[in-house]
Amino acid sequence: MIWLLRAAKWVRRPPSARMVKLVFGIIAAGLALLLLEKLGWWPEWATMDTKRPRIPR
Repeated sequence: MIWLLRAAKWVRRPPSARMVKLVFGIIAAGLALLLLEKLGWWPEWATMDTKRPRIPR
């Protein structure tokens, strides 16, 4: 139900062209980063270590 209220609000007062461009820009930047990672062009220094540190007992 909340989605219908939100959609009605957008119909009555749509976002500005600047806001739409900003959202599409953020989505495009995220997709570009994903593409770089999938192609193997992501730098090694920017990758997190996946191994957990060992805790001594």
